[in-house]
Amino acid sequence: MTNHSRRYHWIDGKPYTPSGGETIDLINPSTEQLLGQVPAGTAADVDRAVAVAVGAFADWSTTSPQQRAEILARAAEGMQRQGKELAEVITAEVGAPAKISLSAQVGFPLNVLRSHVDILRDFAWSETIANSLVLKEPVGVVGAISPWNFPIQLVMAKLAPALAAGCTVVLKPSEYTPLTAYLLAEIFQEAGLPDGVFNIVCGTGPVVGEAISRHPLVNMVSMTGSTRAGRQVFAAASTTVKRMHLELGGKSASLVLPDADFDKAVRTTIDQAFFNSGQACLAWSRMLVPQERMAEAAEIAASQAALYRSGDPTSSETDLGPQQNKACFDRVQEYIGEAMASDATLVAGGPGRPDGIDRGWFVRPTVFADVRPGDRIAQEEVFGPVMSIIGYRDPQEGVAIANDSIFGLHGAVWAGDEQAAMPYVRQLRTGRIDVNGAKTNLVSPFGGYKQSGFGRELGIYGFESYLEIKSVQLAGDDTGGLEAGIRVREAQG
Repeated sequence: MTNHSRRYHWIDGKPYTPSGGETIDLINPSTEQLLGQVPAGTAADVDRAVAVAVGAFADWSTTSPQQRAEILARAAEGMQRQGKELAEVITAEVGAPAKISLSAQVGFPLNVLRSHVDILRDFAWSETIANSLVLKEPVGVVGAISPWNFPIQLVMAKLAPALAAGCTVVLKPSEYTPLTAYLLAEIFQEAGLPDGVFNIVCGTGPVVGEAISRHPLVNMVSMTGSTRAGRQVFAAASTTVKRMHLELGGKSASLVLPDADFDKAVRTTIDQAFFNSGQACLAWSRMLVPQERMAEAAEIAASQAALYRSGDPTSSETDLGPQQNKACFDRVQEYIGEAMASDATLVAGGPGRPDGIDRGWFVRPTVFADVRPGDRIAQEEVFGPVMSIIGYRDPQEGVAIANDSIFGLHGAVWAGDEQAAMPYVRQLRTGRIDVNGAKTNLVSPFGGYKQSGFGRELGIYGFESYLEIKSVQLAGDDTGGLEAGIRVREAQG
């Protein structure tokens, strides 16, 4: 078995010896065997990384957009070349099936990186408003905190816009899945990224994440994770009144209207909800259907769930990998057990591992019908391959059920056509909605309402989150009105 240990941080363009001696074990979720170790970073390690990032900012922020675009383009070429290696590491540390690791876990962030090369080609860094010159400048040092479920995509959604904007970065990858972050650092270094612009400090949230969030020289914190962790980061970052971006939990609803292609809607909802073993904040884990078609929905959903093959994620035959860690496995089992003790109807899956699997944190693809809107499994983020089917009496009640959540991240509306869907799309309180199974767009903004967080990632909206706005008032010609009056009084004063 390959030893993936990285007993160092990455600071100032090279391996950096940790200030402390504690390490974190990395466990393969499919085999429960040790993959390797990484350092358990300290606040002193964060101080060093931030100091280096501050020093590098002066030069990096003044490079031309063309220079930055060239480096990002070379990094994209490097990711393309090393795509297979990146995918293999993701399969080992996340448990994602090989075909998902290459196509999505590597493919999506590669396209995100390329999109920022395109943004830099024609972005307007200034504009004129009357006698004012408005400048757009990098926000400064960015503290990035990423989760374990999509370890490259959710890093790249922060790293690409930050670097494109001219910011420097201190990243805390998840302590469960940090390995690809090191590979990214090496790829960017080969691409010509100056030393100190991208730094990595491994460690836990309560230590490294807290130190990054509180650090007075970190100008912005961008964090993806649970709502509970987001509250902690928000509280820590508020002490220095820095810019915040939080992309947090979800309990997204797929609203199937009476005139929709019912079979397609149900099957696609199951597929989306079970993607990455249900370990996605944007999962449609609630399916809302007309009450009179509950039995039909349950039958279709059960048949779709039965198609999923669990097992060795390195096999091309595997559709569903394990949960990433034992705590997640135990949590999903708790939700399944509680739902079975309720009035919900189990139509697929259930507790325990899939048949024939006795090692690894695999969960049976599970579907419950007749779930009540207020049930815990319908309100809380399960983060596993578990679907709740909820009935509604009329479409307006369906909208009300969809909105009855502390979250508002993602969702779906299925209707006879897009025009019929739009009135319901406008009523849903959520940040992104797919209509009739539309494909993912990696340059449109992504982010949530309510306790799903604030701020947007991806595309031009995400890029502009890493910019400050500076308004420069120029004397020029007398424009009259209020502005001229203010200038006269200043001169007389």
